Amino acid sequence: VGVAGEICIAGNSLASGYLNSPELTRERFIDFAPYGLPERRIYRTGDLGRYLPDGNLEFLGRIDRQVKLRGLRLELSEIEALLRQCAGVQDAIALVREDTPGDQRLVAYVTGKNQTVLDPSTLMDQIRRQLPLGMVPGVIVPLKQFPRTVTGKLDEKALPEPEYPEVEEKGLPPETLTATEERLRRIWAEVLGRENFGKQDNLFFLGGHSIHAIRIIARIRDEFGFSLPLQALFQEPSISATAAHIDRQAASSQDSH
Repeated sequence: VGVAGEICIAGNSLASGYLNSPELTRERFIDFAPYGLPERRIYRTGDLGRYLPDGNLEFLGRIDRQVKLRGLRLELSEIEALLRQCAGVQDAIALVREDTPGDQRLVAYVTGKNQTVLDPSTLMDQIRRQLPLGMVPGVIVPLKQFPRTVTGKLDEKALPEPEYPEVEEKGLPPETLTATEERLRRIWAEVLGRENFGKQDNLFFLGGHSIHAIRIIARIRDEFGFSLPLQALFQEPSISATAAHIDRQAASSQDSH
């Protein structure tokens, strides 16, 4: 329940295959034995869906909307489906853009009901609570309507280039750091390539992503001499929380000796 997967069809009324298309038949009609049950023939629809707690099957879009970004496989249809559930949203499209060579970013475009221009910050707050950090778009672009081709299909190439949020470099008030926090702050600054952040700031809201997290974990191992689980950084992505985790682990190691 709740896990996205390919929708497949089986049963006595299932067709034998595609007419005069043996290759497509072999690709879409397969023999499958689920969980040790007798083998049966199924049809792979190529559609993505998931079961809801009430037993209904939710259609999420085409399965070929999968992309890989920074080592993570993303279901664009799942992101789009969640955005469409947000208040006031008429339609949504998610895609990976590379407006600067080598800098791929996840971007979402949304249209409002009755051509209302939506507030992207409100939408971002809603989906951050429901999506893993790696699936949260870097920017949401509100439009009155999506550009279409002459045949009525979405024209992705005509979607406007987003205005990516710039990092503000205004000064921050001084804060007291522990020795561990000071060492971590130096690591973050070198990995992120910026200095303007506090110990409570979220790594991923500062422009960090999964590759940055992996590099920070590697630097922590070199700096402190032990491994911090990557999941710990994803769950509590701040210098303060990571420092507390490191201090607890260091104290536990000393007690064991």
